[in-house]
Amino acid sequence: MPTSNGRLAVSKIAIMSDAVHVDLDGAWGDLPHLPHLDLRDWGPRLRYVGRPSEIELFFNDVVRSLPPFVLYGSGDFHHLAGLFVRRVTEPLTLVSFDNHPDWDVRPPLWSCGAWVSRALEYPNVEQASVWGCANFELAFPGRLFANTAAIKSGRLKVHAWAERQSAATQRRFDCISRVDWRERFASFAEGLRGKAIYVTVDIDCLRAEEAVTNWESGLYTAADVAWAIGQLRSAGKVVGGDLCGAWSEPIYARRFQRLAGWWDHPTEYAKSRPHATVINASSFQRIWPAFANASWCPCGG
Repeated sequence: MPTSNGRLAVSKIAIMSDAVHVDLDGAWGDLPHLPHLDLRDWGPRLRYVGRPSEIELFFNDVVRSLPPFVLYGSGDFHHLAGLFVRRVTEPLTLVSFDNHPDWDVRPPLWSCGAWVSRALEYPNVEQASVWGCANFELAFPGRLFANTAAIKSGRLKVHAWAERQSAATQRRFDCISRVDWRERFASFAEGLRGKAIYVTVDIDCLRAEEAVTNWESGLYTAADVAWAIGQLRSAGKVVGGDLCGAWSEPIYARRFQRLAGWWDHPTEYAKSRPHATVINASSFQRIWPAFANASWCPCGG
């Protein structure tokens, strides 16, 4: 379990920097210019599915003291974004770039496929907008498990790629295309002018050439995502953000996690990815500077 020394390390980083690399699984390799917090003892317990008691412990011992911008592991940990959002007290719009909607309402509640529904339970999250979904969950029967109440109320909006969806799904959801998505996103960002925004990025939203992940790939380029974050920063106030999704070897603490992960993950993505760190580092270098000022950006400037 984490020690008081670990908590002191988190607090020290929070004071010294606006950003931190929370290393849960070694997914991103060595990033010497970004403050590093080695929490790999937490990784197996939180991966893919987290027990509510451990989620709360992680929030209290680690997340509360983290700086506003967080780099962390595989997309199997994307549910931690729900904890990062919880730190913000002012009303905000959550903007997610993800190949998956993460809108599931089924238990277990704290999983990487259900975290958007958790975030929408917080009173400070006025709306969640997910951009770049390109997988099967929007089609029948996957959409049966969506948070339909949030969709109907307008608090959850999913902008999926028309190129990856059937005609019926395109009609049901507000699908974007490679032809029109920038124009539509710019309009969306303008609608958030002056408002607080939290941005989360899972790099499985990127095309396969630009990201090696534990999941299927999307259609964005890293330059696309960086541009979109820039649009949000120009219009509103980005109060925090996180980036995850790099491939790492699946290591679990419990049998249920292992079984659920085996069932849900694409089997070919569980294999070793020899060039993963190099490919993902390139996309990181493009996206990360867009979050905030270059004063702490590992790219310099």
